[in-house]
Amino acid sequence: MQFARAVEVYEQIEGTTKRLEMTGLLVGLLRDTPPEDLDKVVYLTQGRIHPDYLGVELGLAEKMVIRVLAHATGLDEGRVEKLWKEKGDLGLVAEQVIASRRLKPLESTPLTVAKVYANLDSIAQEGGEGSQERKIRLLSDLLSNATPREAKYIVRMVVGKMRLGVADMTIVDALAATFATKTDRDRVERAYNVSSDLGEVARVLASKGLKGLESVHLKLFRPIRAMLAERLETLDEILSRLGKCALEYKYDGLRVQAHIGTEKIELFSRHLENITGQFPEIVEGLRSAVKDRAAILEGEAVPVDPNTGEFLPFQEVSRRRGRKTDVDKMAMEFPVTLFAFDCLLRENDDLTPRPYRERRKALDSILRPNDRIRLATVRITDSVKEAEQFFDEALQAGCEGLMAKALESTYDAGARGFQWIKFKKEYSAALSDTIDLVVVGAFAGRGKRAGTYGALLMAAYDEQADVFRTTCKLGTGFDDETLRHLPDKFKGSQRERRPPRVDSKLEADAWFDPEAVLEVRGAEITVSPVHTAAWDKVRPGAGLAIRFPRFTGRWRDDKKPEDATSTKELLEMYNLQIKRARKPT
Repeated sequence: MQFARAVEVYEQIEGTTKRLEMTGLLVGLLRDTPPEDLDKVVYLTQGRIHPDYLGVELGLAEKMVIRVLAHATGLDEGRVEKLWKEKGDLGLVAEQVIASRRLKPLESTPLTVAKVYANLDSIAQEGGEGSQERKIRLLSDLLSNATPREAKYIVRMVVGKMRLGVADMTIVDALAATFATKTDRDRVERAYNVSSDLGEVARVLASKGLKGLESVHLKLFRPIRAMLAERLETLDEILSRLGKCALEYKYDGLRVQAHIGTEKIELFSRHLENITGQFPEIVEGLRSAVKDRAAILEGEAVPVDPNTGEFLPFQEVSRRRGRKTDVDKMAMEFPVTLFAFDCLLRENDDLTPRPYRERRKALDSILRPNDRIRLATVRITDSVKEAEQFFDEALQAGCEGLMAKALESTYDAGARGFQWIKFKKEYSAALSDTIDLVVVGAFAGRGKRAGTYGALLMAAYDEQADVFRTTCKLGTGFDDETLRHLPDKFKGSQRERRPPRVDSKLEADAWFDPEAVLEVRGAEITVSPVHTAAWDKVRPGAGLAIRFPRFTGRWRDDKKPEDATSTKELLEMYNLQIKRARKPT
């Protein structure tokens, strides 16, 4: 298939903010795509070459792409870099300079999807001596044959900024509409939740149809999307809903999925990133702690003070993220312990359809705890008094609170529901609970904040509509150093206009792709005629806003924007707040 056909659709998608319209455009593209190109089109549309968990990166920095563009067009590198600083988007720069290039190719061959994918894949796979020059040649080969519009998207793919606003679930919708019916969508989503690979789902649907999805199942070293929890205000409410259930300590750390095989052990974060190299002490601990050599465990990685044995703040874990140096030194200074709470696979037996009580029994039987690998503390009860006592013990141990799990609950990958319920100390107070919000825009600073951003526009995630709806302006809690660097920090995600997945009645001075998640604390949730979170849910023509929001200083790099606090959760918290306010004192 001609790459120009995909680019035509990308241009149309970029021109709309309507999810249904996006889905329809994708359906048209998928129907036009030959089976052998289908997975490639899906990956390219995601701005990827392979699924995230493989950790395959193209490895070309903006400076190197500028060098290639200068070479391909005959322009001075300084001129190309100046255009980049002006536009903030190398894709737009590529489109402009390719359109006006001084060095016209004597002849060019129309690019195909297969050609673009093959070159980008080769760029990603190149390594060793001379690899940078080979990467440059591969990209130059594409750009020399690309039209200006094709160049825009090729460069965006290379630098990891597709800017289409197409979420994974939008592609799930499009695949279901292309190869099945709306009623079959859940089967397509389940295959994605289990495989974490939309390219594979597309391949199977194209070659075997819906029935073929039955062959997509849990595999070692292919992470499954995490099951998520709801929240309730009191332990009484939790036990009334679940009855006799398992209560586990809720640790404040990094959620980790550990895959243990005969030859190797790999660790994945909740958003499918391979983080094995960041936690050598966990890998070593698992070698001696796990008896079986074909298992998938899930747990929370928590930093522990080696001198006192007490838990350390989450920030000590987040300091490891993305580091490639000094990891061993940090592991010595601030060792991390994995508190395992679930077993998803044992000796190639998929345990996710089994009830919680069976999975926990399997976990207990295969794990020999050591300093680095321990079992999450659990208690099974239907007594509110016993639950409250256990909650106090969890807080005293340094935990956030409790997780309550239905004894018969299966592991529903990617799902959020009341089979798992979280309960934290702050829920019993007026919004002293922190929430996680997504940065979608910014407002220019004034006075001493001139030259940087005075406030960020924050949004909650609407799971049903797959959009981000605004809920506050965030301007307090930032130190001077952080404020000064905000424009540079968000430069890579800046957009010329409001991104299609952002719903806002406010007009920001700068718009960003919804990527960064910040932890925020506020005084209360109020009804707002300005913000769009939970619009019309409490009062017609109004949404919900966070009053007196303050940045806690915690960048939630461990969360995808879709993992942030949802509009549904905000609405539930508002209703709980109202209920508490009406209780007699």
